[in-house]
Amino acid sequence: MAKEHVGRTKATATKTLYAVMKEISRRGGSMPAKELYPFVEANVSLTDWEKEPAGKNKYIRWTNSFQFYSINYAKAGLIVKKNGMWYLTPEGEAALKLSPEEVMEKGEVAYREWRKLNPREDKHDEEPTDDNVERDRAEELNMLESDAREGIRKFIVSKSPYEFQDMVAALLRAMGYHTPFIAPKGKDGGIDITAYLDPLGAQTPRIKVQVKHKPETAIGASDIRALLGVLRAGDIALFVTSGTFSPDAKTTGTSSREFIRLIDGDEFIDMWLEFYDKMTDDDKNMLPLKRIAFLGNNE
Repeated sequence: MAKEHVGRTKATATKTLYAVMKEISRRGGSMPAKELYPFVEANVSLTDWEKEPAGKNKYIRWTNSFQFYSINYAKAGLIVKKNGMWYLTPEGEAALKLSPEEVMEKGEVAYREWRKLNPREDKHDEEPTDDNVERDRAEELNMLESDAREGIRKFIVSKSPYEFQDMVAALLRAMGYHTPFIAPKGKDGGIDITAYLDPLGAQTPRIKVQVKHKPETAIGASDIRALLGVLRAGDIALFVTSGTFSPDAKTTGTSSREFIRLIDGDEFIDMWLEFYDKMTDDDKNMLPLKRIAFLGNNE
């Protein structure tokens, strides 16, 4: 490929990946893969050349460069691609203090180091081309995972607060806990679920669970403090939301003397997927899944 072409391709990836990293940061650290392309197209200035179909598969040029160089960013530990989501790591957050060009260089250096240590595993070409079949397959799989995850999220959103509460209890049971108390409709005294290690609740710690079904809301620090306020000796706290936690809420949780675990909507889906096979049929039916296997690779 001509140097001019490579230079333009790299410049395209530099600006699009940096813009996406900033958006993921603004959103609190994660973003569905299926939303990446629409975001770039709506918020990044793209030239006619960048928007032009190219190669035998006629993929849009900027999407090719974006996916090609994103591998470097993943090797550098700036982003993580998992289950149809992109996550910004602490290293990626820190990298946003650099210029877009410096972040690109950081990614390329990390990839070169990884290649030295893993010469047989590498399937990433030295230079981007308009035809990269292996990368396109990975991209399509990532988008399928994103679509599947979005379907799960919409299913959860459609549930009532008490149905979501029951799902949280089902997850705890799949993890080996006993759930003798699940709050009925009405006031719950600040506790929605009590979970024990044994059937009698004689062993500690005993888990006091607060559940909030607010998929479009960030839970604030006051809610975290309220849950901590009802803990007694031998208790630990678990706060589960179908939405997210505000930065202040996370800080309150990590700085508390009492142990509290925060699980947001994305992590709840991850945990449901992880423990699904250990659930009873009745519990599975609260959020039924169908497993589909795809031919993959180690990338």
